[in-house]
Amino acid sequence: QVQLVESGGGLVQAGGSLRLSCAASGSIFSIASMGWYRQAPGKQRALVASVTTEGRLSYAESVKGRFTISRDIAKNTVYLQMNSLNPEDTAVYYCNVMVLDVKRYVFGYWGQGTQVTVSS
Repeated sequence: QVQLVESGGGLVQAGGSLRLSCAASGSIFSIASMGWYRQAPGKQRALVASVTTEGRLSYAESVKGRFTISRDIAKNTVYLQMNSLNPEDTAVYYCNVMVLDVKRYVFGYWGQGTQVTVSS
C-alpha cells in the first residue's frame, strides 16, 4: 500500500560524506514523521534522526553536528546528509515513515535498507 525506496548508500572513506534519500509512494493521506534508523552488525536497530510534521528534529547523540535530516514535503521524500563519516557509522540504514490515513490513524512503514560502509 505504501512503499519506501531508499538510495544513496555505498562505500566511503573515513571523513567523507554521503546523502541518503527515501521516497514514499502509494496510498498516502499525510505523513506524521519521517526518519532514519540504522543497524550495525551485532547491534539493535536504533534511531539516527527524525523530523515530525511540525518540523521538530531529533538526532542520536553520536551523529549530532555531523548528520542533517531534511524533507521535501511535496515529494514525500526525506534525506539524510552524512558528513565526517567514521567506521562506527557503518550499518544498514533504514528509512521510516509514519503515515496518516484518511481516518487519521497512523501506520509505520520501513524502507528496504541501504548499506553504508565507512573504511578507515
